[in-house]
Amino acid sequence: MFLEALGSALLGLALAWAALHRLPHRLPSRTLVLPTGVAGALFGAFLMNSALGAGHLLVILTGALIVSVASLSLLLRPAERFRRRSATA
Repeated sequence: MFLEALGSALLGLALAWAALHRLPHRLPSRTLVLPTGVAGALFGAFLMNSALGAGHLLVILTGALIVSVASLSLLLRPAERFRRRSATA
């Protein structure tokens, strides 16, 4: 259980760090992105561990990766070039 939690937290942190370096203009501050990636991965690992039980490390880490990506995608903002201006601006 500890190995699954530690692995998923490191996976979420690495994913959030990669997202920050790949899309810095579309994400909010680092203090929000890094904990969101870790929390999403831990929640995904918890869900997969609850559904499958212990002993399925790769499947649990895959679930942690999927939930972490989904939670980080909620933080994305539209690109600047695609923003529409309102008629009153």
